[in-house]
Amino acid sequence: MSTQDLIAKLWNLCNLLRDDGVTYHEYINELTYLVFLKMVEETGQEQHIPEGFRWSDLEAYNAPTRLEEYKKLLIHLGSHGSLITKAIYANASTVIRKPATLSKLVSEIDKLDWYSAKTEGLGDMYEGLLEINASEKKSGAGQYFTPRVLINVMVELMKPTLDDVVVDPTAGTGGFLIAAHHYITAHNDIPSLNEEAYTKYQHKTFFGMELVPDTRRLAMMNLMLHDLAVDDQNSGILFGDTLSNEGKALPLATLILANPPFGTKQGGGIPTRDDLVTYTSNKQLAFLHLMYLRMLQPGGRAAVVLPDNVLFEGSTGQTIRKDLMEKCNLHTILRLPTGIFYAAGVKTNVLFFSKPKDPKQDKAQTKNIWVYDLRVNMPQFGKRTVLTQAHFDEFYEAVGNDLSQVDEAARHAFIEKHKKTSGDIESCRLRCFSREDIAKKDDSLDLAWIRDDNTEDSANLPEPDVLINEALEEMAGAMHELQAILVELGSAAEADEVVL
Repeated sequence: MSTQDLIAKLWNLCNLLRDDGVTYHEYINELTYLVFLKMVEETGQEQHIPEGFRWSDLEAYNAPTRLEEYKKLLIHLGSHGSLITKAIYANASTVIRKPATLSKLVSEIDKLDWYSAKTEGLGDMYEGLLEINASEKKSGAGQYFTPRVLINVMVELMKPTLDDVVVDPTAGTGGFLIAAHHYITAHNDIPSLNEEAYTKYQHKTFFGMELVPDTRRLAMMNLMLHDLAVDDQNSGILFGDTLSNEGKALPLATLILANPPFGTKQGGGIPTRDDLVTYTSNKQLAFLHLMYLRMLQPGGRAAVVLPDNVLFEGSTGQTIRKDLMEKCNLHTILRLPTGIFYAAGVKTNVLFFSKPKDPKQDKAQTKNIWVYDLRVNMPQFGKRTVLTQAHFDEFYEAVGNDLSQVDEAARHAFIEKHKKTSGDIESCRLRCFSREDIAKKDDSLDLAWIRDDNTEDSANLPEPDVLINEALEEMAGAMHELQAILVELGSAAEADEVVL
């Protein structure tokens, strides 16, 4: 049985729970509780679970009493066992109401070919489930799920090493940390490391923080199944609000990879962390300010996904952007296509920046900003047109396949090549803007120059259904922005659903 087969079978088991009124997201939580028990048995790590509360014990219960015993098991494991066990079962409760449903789930999970799954990688299996969950809009999970292809692109271009301390202050389900782990293991012989180096890799390399308990639960499971940070001292992903003083528990980073959540801080309040200089209720701006000012070590580098409003918002936004360009070298901005995120209509970018090695050098660090536009004249992405690695091939070429540094030669060569092949420099997706150019635009980083053929060529308009879908996405994006304003004014809760 391949990993994909296993993913499909596990996901299809959620059909068993539909009669119990279980949502997709609840199903992933329920599956996490059960799969963790099964995994520690399969991988010989049952020391994490107290005796009497293991998979074999759950199987041994009589079918009529199994559900009641399972409820007791969940409560017990929330305060007993190893740190990761207590983290995964913190405040755990089951949404299963029928004993027969639980018995069927236990039976079906036990029948699966776990030997083959272990060979291919249990972590890949679990990540596959998380990805399916995020793609189901009914689950609401996409709000914290960054497209896997984008994560991989950011990691590959930032080139994490064994010397890095990789931090994601908004860890979600741990996608960036797992991808960095994959990259490092692919480029280094981890098993051959001496004991000291291996201990450092396992316990002092990958860190994150997550505010939502259920999401952190999934992240902990994800790390464990990728053989990362499962001991009692280092949980890998801490529980807390990075924008509060809880965030100080994270170590200083040499590499930050992040996609801060969209919207305003809950209730419209400002961060409570006491070591910031500029305060704003705009969460993305607050995270950006925190990352370059406090979280990034001298000499460190960062790749951060941020929505368009961070690039052009005035007042506090302008203050933070100017400070960023003073203290760091904001060398590259990637304008991402629309339609790749769960929140419809949200336009996003990746900002790549680095901090000087000398902390005293905190003035005029940004000389030039290179912008690559992957948004204009791109397909309408969604379920029918999926974003793939191939869509980023030209961007790789433009930046010299490496964003841990600035390859000026590769960038100029890319522009010259475009000049020769097209004869039209205005259509080149890469352009350099000097710091002086940016200052003339009131420090706005919302930089676009390519003619949008989809909107300007009236003789070659897209099909009506495409136009309607685009209009709906724009409306949805506007609705989310208005909802954010209502939250900031205290007239709505952040969790309130936006209905078109």
